Amino acid sequence: MEKKLKIIVDNCPQNHKCPAVNVCPVGALSQKDFEAPEINDDKCIRCGKCSKLCPKKALVL
Repeated sequence: MEKKLKIIVDNCPQNHKCPAVNVCPVGALSQKDFEAPEINDDKCIRCGKCSKLCPKKALVL
């Protein structure tokens, strides 16, 4: 079974720029204003850096 990155929107405070967007080595995360980030599954390499960084556990691999 292949791992897949998911966003749990209820865990995301959506009141700041998401730091996980900048930690992604391939630019698979994007964010509009302060909304929850969006994942580009075609770019995501499932490295887990963003999910490890997120203190609210909104990004889950």
